[in-house]
Amino acid sequence: MQSSTPAFARHARVNVADVLRGLSVMGIIMLHSIEHFNFYSFPPTEGQSVWLNFSDRAIWDGLFFLLGGKAYAIFALLFGFSFFIQDDNQRLKGNDFRKRFCWRLLLLFLIGNINAMFFTAEILVLYSLVGFVLVFTCRLSTKTLLWLAAIFMLQPVALYNIVRALIDSSYVTPSIPSSHLWGAAFAMQSGGTFAGTALVNLWEGQLASLAWAWDHGRIFQTASLFIIGMLIGREGWLLEGKLKNWMRVLLIALAVFFPLHGLSAMIPNFIESRNISTPLLLLVNSLANFSFMLILVSSILYLYYQTSAKTLLERIMPYGRMSMTCYVTQSIVGSMLFYNWGFGLHEHLGITASFLVGVLLFFIQYSFCKWWMGRFSHGPLEYAWKRATWAV
Repeated sequence: MQSSTPAFARHARVNVADVLRGLSVMGIIMLHSIEHFNFYSFPPTEGQSVWLNFSDRAIWDGLFFLLGGKAYAIFALLFGFSFFIQDDNQRLKGNDFRKRFCWRLLLLFLIGNINAMFFTAEILVLYSLVGFVLVFTCRLSTKTLLWLAAIFMLQPVALYNIVRALIDSSYVTPSIPSSHLWGAAFAMQSGGTFAGTALVNLWEGQLASLAWAWDHGRIFQTASLFIIGMLIGREGWLLEGKLKNWMRVLLIALAVFFPLHGLSAMIPNFIESRNISTPLLLLVNSLANFSFMLILVSSILYLYYQTSAKTLLERIMPYGRMSMTCYVTQSIVGSMLFYNWGFGLHEHLGITASFLVGVLLFFIQYSFCKWWMGRFSHGPLEYAWKRATWAV
């Protein structure tokens, strides 16, 4: 068993963690806005100008290349990091935080389901379920945790399906049937009331979201990211003294990402069997997204610690410190804007206009966060979650 205790675990808040968290939630809101908050209904593009079509495509492809599968990964990484800080702080006081964290995960499950009433693809419920991996592994050695994180990141179920399909040509890669669940959610988003939408989102929407997470490898990847985030906290990797390590990570991630990205584009053209190509693409894309996420994190850390951009990056800290409040409220406002129960703007706003709505929503949230954090130490939801954590 191994436990190292960096000084920041007892004293200073790690500001760069708030910067990373703020940037990741900002990225999430941009993606959700152009997706119409998982409601893939858009106005017809016939008759649009060439420039608007170009803008739509550039924004969609650009944001998904830069942030798709990466913004959420940074968020997951920091979830594991935050667990380490809380757990180690309590350990230093002679307390075992693990039971308390289980209660905290149950509270997160409830918060996630409130969020799910508005948004079918929310991630807090997934975090509340996968988060138990931290409880079961946090006392293991660093070496063991690295092996576990690697195994999870390599998508063991996808690897099994690839091997089975290579050995047995009749093997069919399984997937969870969820089209009827998505159909029910889409129908209610298109024409339902708020009450109807909330009820469908809480059942069909959540089942569809969790099925998608399983079929696309998010369960194992999230578990891996939680563990890696916990190790980052244990080893003090967000401190400036570890920046040289991150520069090595940056070089390795750059060397790995581009071959994986190219391979992802080639696989459908060279492998005819979908029973092989589907799990292989899942594995390759998961590793490619992880590599690009490391490029983003290491680059931000370099800018923060080594350049004058630190002052600019620190401006987003209030947004990062209120990440849960911002994440949940964006779901509420986004569904109200685009779904039928609200203003129904899905019929009127294309990708470019929806992106601008996301930018506006971010700045409104950011302004509120600056005002709030100038007066209080925690965001509203963050404070409620903390108080409820210690209420029993």
